[in-house]
Amino acid sequence: QAQLVESGGGSVQGGSSLKLSCAADVSVRAFSTYTMGWFRQVPGKEREFVAAISWIGGTKKYAASVKGRFTISRDNDKNMLYLQMNNLELGDTAVYYCSASSHYILVQSTNPTLLDFDSWGQGTQVVVSS
Repeated sequence: QAQLVESGGGSVQGGSSLKLSCAADVSVRAFSTYTMGWFRQVPGKEREFVAAISWIGGTKKYAASVKGRFTISRDNDKNMLYLQMNNLELGDTAVYYCSASSHYILVQSTNPTLLDFDSWGQGTQVVVSS
């Protein structure tokens, strides 16, 4: 399993942008084979899918609620995952979690679920206010 550390969260006003980062403490070779994802969770609700990216970045998936506003990317040379969040809305307030899967293959037809990922970070808080 990979050790993942998120950063970049904060408190912003609606319409602002934030960029989340996730550093993976694994070998470069291993990281380049992982499907990576972002999930988010608010108190009292289940953790929900936000975005995912395939091992070389050729396939990207987004939740309908963030499509067109968020962009997931990765740098396999640096073992880094990113989430650029633009035009933030109140509903984006949550703890954002980085996730990694050593076995899940991302396809366009379906979004991944929690069970598809086997490594998780501790989360970074994003608060959007009006």
